[in-house]
Amino acid sequence: MNCAPAYDLTTLGETMLRISVPPGTVLETAGSAALHAGGAESNVACALARLGRRTAWASRLPQLPTGRLIANALRQCGVDLSLVEWCPAGRVGTYYVELRLPPSPARVTYDRTGSCAANLDPDRLPLDALLDTRLLHLTGITPALSEGCCQALARLTGEARARGVPFSFDLNYRRKLWSPAAARKALPMIARGTALLFAGASDAAEVFGFSGDPEQVIASLRETFEAQQVVLTVGAEGVVAWDGRDIRRHSAQDTAVIDRIGAGDALAAGVIHGWLDGDFTAGLRYGQALAALALRTDGDIVVVTPDELDELVAGSGPRPQR
Repeated sequence: MNCAPAYDLTTLGETMLRISVPPGTVLETAGSAALHAGGAESNVACALARLGRRTAWASRLPQLPTGRLIANALRQCGVDLSLVEWCPAGRVGTYYVELRLPPSPARVTYDRTGSCAANLDPDRLPLDALLDTRLLHLTGITPALSEGCCQALARLTGEARARGVPFSFDLNYRRKLWSPAAARKALPMIARGTALLFAGASDAAEVFGFSGDPEQVIASLRETFEAQQVVLTVGAEGVVAWDGRDIRRHSAQDTAVIDRIGAGDALAAGVIHGWLDGDFTAGLRYGQALAALALRTDGDIVVVTPDELDELVAGSGPRPQR
């Protein structure tokens, strides 16, 4: 008799310490700052754990107050941290956020070189635990951190394909970490056969040269990654998605914007929430609602209950059936 997977979602990646100065101030003259944890993969795990899903995050953290701060933030959301490797020495990656007033864009300064997570050893991956899941979620940030991280993700997705474990993949291109040419070479190999591909229209254009009509961009991404389903974000217009048979379009919710960081991860979490219920269309509505919530929330992690999510969706259109 087959046993149910231990988790609804597992993920692997770096979570950093976010240091935010008060809105309207600049880092070099700030007199105070707020501390948060933030990482593309763990943001998704946290949102889904808040929605009642069984999630686990794997990474490396130092045995220091900064590492424990990150662990406490994720544990508070309900994320299983049993797959985390604790390092006797090292550091966490850090990023500094200046939420400047409109029309000036927010400014983010990264300091992540040589972090514990970037020194991931591909031979020490908890493969069996990571793949004991209904869905493995990964992003294009992790392979950009180091050669070891790139090898780790290639090994992990290769094993997922061999074992028939579905995985989702968010391109999440970061030009400060690697070049379009390097990403273009590595990502299709790592994410080949993904069950659910997330991409921003700007990333698809910058890395792969796919631009123009969103439906054509999706077709190109499907072919490049052999993706079963695709979610393409098109800025303020919302998302255009391929559900495996048809193209679907969902407009973005109108909302005030406090903090844009983490909105894409919130979108991914909502889509995955619906995907886990076998309802991709509901997932798109969940994703748009969570993305709007993230935009009006300070910090990377959205805090929401299942009932609150249903209320958010009901306020923007037909309520999904669960």
